Order: sequence, then C-alpha cells, then structure tokens
Amino acid sequence: MNRLDGRVALVTGAASGIGKATAQRLAEEGAAVLLTDVNEALGATTVEELRATGARVDFLRHDVTSEEDWAAAVAKAVDEFGSLDILVNNAGMGDLATIEETSLADWERTVAIDQTGVFLGMKTAAPHLKASGHGAVVNISSIFGTSGGFGTSPAYHAAKGAVRTLTKNVALHWAAEGVRVNSIHPGFIDTPILDPTRGTPYEQVMIDLTPMGRLGKPSEIAAGVAYLVSDDAAFVTGLELYIDGGYIAR
Repeated sequence: MNRLDGRVALVTGAASGIGKATAQRLAEEGAAVLLTDVNEALGATTVEELRATGARVDFLRHDVTSEEDWAAAVAKAVDEFGSLDILVNNAGMGDLATIEETSLADWERTVAIDQTGVFLGMKTAAPHLKASGHGAVVNISSIFGTSGGFGTSPAYHAAKGAVRTLTKNVALHWAAEGVRVNSIHPGFIDTPILDPTRGTPYEQVMIDLTPMGRLGKPSEIAAGVAYLVSDDAAFVTGLELYIDGGYIAR
C-alpha cells in the first residue's frame, strides 16, 4: 500500500524499537520520514538501513524536552522534505521505582520526556500540521496511562496518563482545523528495552498477564500508527487505540 505518498512524517525516539518500526512502516507506505533521537550513532545506523531499502529518510539528534531542538527538528523536516503532515510522538523513558524511591529530579526528568515532549511537539508542529490538509498526530501513551500497573513507576504512569488526556484535548481543539490527534497504548512489546528481562521471571510475568500469551511486536504498533495517520482513519480523532494483546480488557 502507498497510503502516504507525498507526505512527510517526523518520528521521535526512532533510532530503535517502536520508533524505528514506525519510521520503516511509514516509509514503506510512501512517506518521507525524519527520524529523531538522542542516540546519534544508532540513529545514523537506522537511517542507513532504511535508505538501503529505498526509503526517503534522514536523522537529527533531538532532545524532546528542548524547545530549541523541537524548532530545529520541525524546520529540518519542512526544509528537507517540503512539508510536515505527520507527527509521531514516540520518544519516552520508564523506571521501576516506587513512589517512596522516586526523587523529585527523577520525577521531573520522566515527566519532561514522556509528557512535556509531547506538548512541545504538537505546539511546535501546529502551523505546519494545519497547513497540510492531511495533518495527523499519534502520541504513544501506554497501557499504564490507563491502569495502575504494578504500583511502581509513578512518574511514568502519571506522564502517560497525561498524554492520554492531552491527546483528547488537542483533538477537540483541532477537530475543525483538519488535524487529527490520536493516542496508541502499547502493551508489553518486544523491544531492546526489555533485553534485561530475557529469560527472567519478569518476562514471564508480562507474558502471563497478556491474554494472547505473548509479547507484542514493534511492527504491530507501527501498523496502528500507519492506519491512524492515513486517510483510512479520516473520521477518527481523539481515539485511544490499545494494541496490548487484551491486557486492558481484563
């Protein structure tokens, strides 16, 4: 399918995992994609891999907590590819601390990346998304933006919950301006972030808690993104799409 021919996407946190899979899928569907990440070495490698398949892609180092970096990223997408039609706010971080163990500095860093970065992305990209005619935003939240999880990671839960509600708020604000805004809530996805859990009881807990009995694939999240930013979802905004193997249905 070439549902995204002629469109330009910016995907944050795209050097690996869900972001990389998303950039690949959007490029396969015809979009030009600017991948951004703080990991320059891995980002460059990923771009070379995608270019080898014929994809129109580039990379920029981008700290999503920085207004200046956001201005530079949006400007690069527009200057290099001609427009900005799609924004995927994927960059994020997590932790495993309890509320008693979470320092103020750790709380503020997690919220800055997982929540404020999403705010800055939509704010900075707004003029270009509105001018697109096909403007679409997907914010990557989490099953833990809706549920209490294991009672740990309070900053992550709070930030992802904020992303869920912020998505709906901006979707309503932009509903008549031609920009759709939706959130995706992944379950336990098999990405490099889970490498430390391989073969441990924690990995088995994640599998056991997923009704479908397995971890999700990054490509399955990417497929959801591709749908939401395409014209197939032209009447879809403010949606929270769970791609979680049934976790939230429990």
